Amino acid sequence: MSTTDDNNDLRDVDSGWETSSKNECISCEQNNIDDITEGIDSMAIQKDMTACAACGKEGNSDDMNTCNKCKMVKYCNAACKKKHRTKHKKKCDRRVAELHDEQLFKEIELEECPICMLTLPIKANQTLFKTCCGKTICMGCIYAIQMSEGKDLCPYCRTPPATSEKEIIERVENLMDKGNGEAFHVFAGYYAYGSRGLPQDWAKANELLVKAGELGCATGYYNLGQFYRLGIGVEINKKKANHYYELAAMMGNVHARHALGLLEYVAGNYDRALKHLILAAKAGFEESLHAVKKGFMEGLFTKDEYESTLRAHHKRQKEMKSDERDKAAASERRIRNEN
Repeated sequence: MSTTDDNNDLRDVDSGWETSSKNECISCEQNNIDDITEGIDSMAIQKDMTACAACGKEGNSDDMNTCNKCKMVKYCNAACKKKHRTKHKKKCDRRVAELHDEQLFKEIELEECPICMLTLPIKANQTLFKTCCGKTICMGCIYAIQMSEGKDLCPYCRTPPATSEKEIIERVENLMDKGNGEAFHVFAGYYAYGSRGLPQDWAKANELLVKAGELGCATGYYNLGQFYRLGIGVEINKKKANHYYELAAMMGNVHARHALGLLEYVAGNYDRALKHLILAAKAGFEESLHAVKKGFMEGLFTKDEYESTLRAHHKRQKEMKSDERDKAAASERRIRNEN
């Protein structure tokens, strides 16, 4: 509070201002408060009372048995819940599907580079996972430190690169011990392709990808979807592929979102395809934007839907650009052409 405010407070006290000119009876005032409190308590009790969906008997909401799928209805006991199951099933399944779609079609939140704080590029060759600190960093920041310090150091922790396969394995295993989901994903890749001195083991790779997804690595779930859709190391299973694509999409993976859009498009579910493709395109994914444009040309999507998607796409692309990233990409192209 300022000096002026303090002076004002002092003047109020000195002037003897009162909040009320009435001399109320203290006991009556207390009685009024008690009545109000009792009324509020009564309302709270009424609010907590819920009728059993099967028999109609009322009970305390907190003590009742809730449908663990839709969370919409409650029962006084397990017997009533079982008795009502057939009658409730259709409504329950419909609500479960609605809740699933609410989660599935949320806006995509992309990660940021921990150095420049810009949205990370979508293409895999424009970012690099550092096994020293477990951070995914854009190539622009990696290029910038190479140019400024003349050394190949990690932009985040300033650690030099590993000098042997054994050291790389040790670094990744150390990150896995700390619960780094991306490290599990990287290690799964070693087993999938038999690299870094490890034997090829698809079962082990799948196991590690599941763990990666559980720890928050959306790419882990996306690659599982790819394996099951294409039959890489496992038997083709479209249901499992779709399941893992959806998990990855909910976690913000635009490749999985795009894959879901194409699958829905092929199945003739154009409304759902449009939702997926628009979300991925707005997140900056070029392939999804092309698919939305194709749908517009075929008359499946409206002009407004395409134009709003195009604007959002360009905005997201702008958020991913920087001079350092452009220089890094140009440097990579020069090296590639020289080789």
